[in-house]
Amino acid sequence: MRSTAAALTSMTALAAMSLVAGPAVADPGAAPCALTRTSAHHSLGLDTWNRAYPRPVRTLNAVMVFLSFPDHGTTLTTDQLTGDYFPATSDFFERASYGRFRLVPHPQKQWIRMPKPSTAYGIQRDWAAEDRAAYLRDAVAAADREVDFSQYDIVYFIADPDAPGVDSDATKVVNFDRPIRADGKDLRRIVTVFERHPPDRNVLAHETGHVFDLPDLYHRPTDGKGDWDTYVGDWDVMGSQFGMAPDLFAWHKWKLGWLDASQVDCVQSGSSLHTLLPLAQAPAPGATGGTRLAVIRTGTGSAIAVEARGSAGNDGDTCTEGVLVYRVRNEAASGGGPIEVLDGHPGTEACWDRSVYPPLADAPLEVGEAFTVPGERIRIEVADRTPSGAYTVKITT
Repeated sequence: MRSTAAALTSMTALAAMSLVAGPAVADPGAAPCALTRTSAHHSLGLDTWNRAYPRPVRTLNAVMVFLSFPDHGTTLTTDQLTGDYFPATSDFFERASYGRFRLVPHPQKQWIRMPKPSTAYGIQRDWAAEDRAAYLRDAVAAADREVDFSQYDIVYFIADPDAPGVDSDATKVVNFDRPIRADGKDLRRIVTVFERHPPDRNVLAHETGHVFDLPDLYHRPTDGKGDWDTYVGDWDVMGSQFGMAPDLFAWHKWKLGWLDASQVDCVQSGSSLHTLLPLAQAPAPGATGGTRLAVIRTGTGSAIAVEARGSAGNDGDTCTEGVLVYRVRNEAASGGGPIEVLDGHPGTEACWDRSVYPPLADAPLEVGEAFTVPGERIRIEVADRTPSGAYTVKITT
C-alpha cells in the first residue's frame, strides 16, 4: 500500500450531492450573455470554471477498478464489464465535444477483493453516509495495492453486479468534503458503479458528466413516485440516459469548453436572424463549427436558450427535429431544474413507443412555426432550413 492509509482516516465527511466550491478560473470563451457561476451545486453559470473539477478539453485518463466480494464468486470477466461501457462512453464524448475531448479508459485486468461481504455495506440508493464511507475506505485501500492513482484523472469503482448486496440504484458520483490523498494525488470524487450486466444505456456518460460539474436535469418526485423526466424529457443525457436524443445541451457544451463565444449569438433587443446548425451535426472539414446556440438574457440569473436538434450523432435516434427552446437558471442546484425545456407544442405528445416523456418529445419547433416564451416578450420563429441542415431562426425581444 502506498500513501493511502493515513489519508483514509480523514474520510469521515462524505457528501454524495455536495462539494465545497473550488477556486474559479475565468473562462475566455464566455460571452456577454453568459450567466455567472453561483454557489449552487453544479451551477450552470459559466463565466468561470470551478477548478475542483477536471475540464474535458484535453485527453483525460480514467482507471476502471473492478471490485469483488467474499460472499460471491465472480462469473463475469473484467473484459466483459469493460465492454459494457467502452468504447461507447468514449465515443459519446468524442461526438459531443466535436473531437475536442478524448476519454481514455484504463481497465484493470484483475478483480480487487473487498475485505467484507457485499451485504455488509448497505448498498442502496441514498445509502447511509457511514456505510458509503466504509465501502470507499475499503475499496481505496484494497485497490491501492495494485493501482497508482496518481496516473489518472477519473476513478471508476465497478462492483461485481451479481453480488447479493449490490443495488444498481446506488450508482452515482461520490464527492468528498475533503479529498483523499492517494499516491501523492488528491482524489476529490469517485464514480461508484453498481449497474447490472448489461447496464443501462449511456449510464456512464451520465455519471461522468457529474465529474465535469454538470447537474442532474431530471425531476425527482418527493415521494419516489411519478415522472422523473418532466424538466427536459429526452433532450440531454443528464436528464435521462435512456433519452432518444441524449446529446448534451449547447449550454452544457459551452460550459465545458466545446463551444466558444464565436459559436454563441447573444441576442439584443429588437428582431434578429440566426443560423443555427443542429447540435449533434459534426462540423464540416476545416470549418470552425458554426453557430450552435442563441441566448436571450431574462435576468441576472436566468436566460432563454435556443438551439437546433437534428437526427445525427448522439441524437441519431430522435423521432422529431427542429428548434428547441429552454430556460436556464444559474441558482438552481443539481436536481432542482437548472434547465427546463419549453414545449413548442403543449397540446400534443409524440413517440409513445420510445420517449421517456412523450409530452416533450415534440417540443422542437419546425419550419414555419413560431413560439412566444411564457412570461417573456420573446418570440421565436423558424423561418427556413438550409440545404446543409441549418435552421434560420428569427428572434424578437
